[in-house]
Amino acid sequence: QVQLVESGGGLVQAGDSLRLSCVASGRTESRDDMGWFRQSPGKERTFVARISRSDGSIQYEKSVKGRFTISTDSAQNTVYLQMNSLKPEDTAVYYCAAGDTASGRYDCWGQGTQVTVFS
Repeated sequence: QVQLVESGGGLVQAGDSLRLSCVASGRTESRDDMGWFRQSPGKERTFVARISRSDGSIQYEKSVKGRFTISTDSAQNTVYLQMNSLKPEDTAVYYCAAGDTASGRYDCWGQGTQVTVFS
């Protein structure tokens, strides 16, 4: 099993930046894909970005492309989400997830960190 702990959320003004971090521990070698998802009140959890630790592939949800950047540290046990030019519609609880690149499925989740953007 993989344990994930997110941090870095907060309350910011539109146009500001935040960097979310997710530290993975446990059997990290069993999960080669790391992703960020978000959930707004009353809405379903949706994909934001992902990175593969095995093939280096990266994907972004269309609305964040060009504003958000996903990356990992050299040990690949921490995944970051740099969020620039934040908008009120980015307000959500952001979740880190670990899964499998080949299947595209995520089965390990963090507890989430709140991001609130006011105009």
